[in-house]
Amino acid sequence: MKVSGKIALGSAIISAGILAFILWSDIAVHDRRSEQIPPINSNKPFSKTWDIFRGDSRLTGVADGHLRDKLKIAWKFNAGGQVKSSPVVSDGKVYFGSTEGTVYAVAAEDGDEVWSLKLPDAVEASVCIVDRMAYVGCADGFIYAIDAEYGKEKWKYKTGDKVLGSANSFDDEGNKRIIAGSYDGKIYCLESEDGSDVWDYSTDNYINGSPAIGDGIVVAGGCDAMIHIVNVADGKPIRQIEIGAYIAGSAAIFDGRAYLGNYDEVFLCADIATGNIVWEYQAPEGPIISSPAVNKDIVVFGCGDGLLYCLDRNSGDKKWKFKGGEAFDSSPVICDDKVVVGCEDGRLYMVDIESGKKVWEYETGSAITSSPAIAAGLVIVGCDDGFVYAFDGIP
Repeated sequence: MKVSGKIALGSAIISAGILAFILWSDIAVHDRRSEQIPPINSNKPFSKTWDIFRGDSRLTGVADGHLRDKLKIAWKFNAGGQVKSSPVVSDGKVYFGSTEGTVYAVAAEDGDEVWSLKLPDAVEASVCIVDRMAYVGCADGFIYAIDAEYGKEKWKYKTGDKVLGSANSFDDEGNKRIIAGSYDGKIYCLESEDGSDVWDYSTDNYINGSPAIGDGIVVAGGCDAMIHIVNVADGKPIRQIEIGAYIAGSAAIFDGRAYLGNYDEVFLCADIATGNIVWEYQAPEGPIISSPAVNKDIVVFGCGDGLLYCLDRNSGDKKWKFKGGEAFDSSPVICDDKVVVGCEDGRLYMVDIESGKKVWEYETGSAITSSPAIAAGLVIVGCDDGFVYAFDGIP
């Protein structure tokens, strides 16, 4: 039977309409499902890089991606000495130091060594990667600049004492600069290209943690019991905030506030612009060495009392606490609906961000004071047993 052109055209239009409706229905259903179960970072895949301690220059400790509930060991690397240095990830490589004085670069894919560089003393600091260069402090009192591709030393800068905290970096009108603290009580700002002085800022005691950078300022806690707020461009002091006990960890900057803990079991939130303490949380016992992870809703930190705490970011009210077997000196990382953190009981824990209930754990047998890096679908952490562990986290 012959079909007229008008009938054929009408049939085509009807078919196209049916197909469009089916496609629309499928999309609509998918959208409704997304609205019902909205993962925090559902539209953000794992970042390929975690190129600085805590993941960004503000030291917020938040990673993109969504982790499976049970991580699987991907590889482990024997560093020959305790790995207190927190790993970083860049350009397909994992960088870290060891207490026997070696800086390593290993392949993120399989943990094979790419290069190693022996330094004169322990390397507990994390590496900071900037433009294919690795910057790292050492217990010999030097800050080293190393070619991140080949492991060759480019320059070194002498401070007055050991450098245990990670370096940080910022861009000043195209000039990349490196900032790090030292046990000589100073914060140093150096030109990334040649290590020449830009400025230094003096405190009255050790700088143990890493300086946080954001909004044109540097925020660093000191063992002089002060939060030091400094202009990032010239190192001029803006203000100091007295908090009553020395600070071993690093601050996180979020929304104009600094978050950090001290040795008197106090965790606090300070307004950077005014210097006022917004709120304080008193832990029962144990120093707070762990640096916090902060997002728009919560702040999470570990404590020497063997508890991991989650507080409301704005009020400081406790939302939950999770008990480990020993102190939590490792710094937690928030990744979507989970928190990952190491413990001195030798376990790496993954905790549900809403309830504070344990989701998963892995026992190494030795203390974990290194902090996790989460990038390229991996969770990577150092351990006092001398190994770096990498876990596959892709669902």
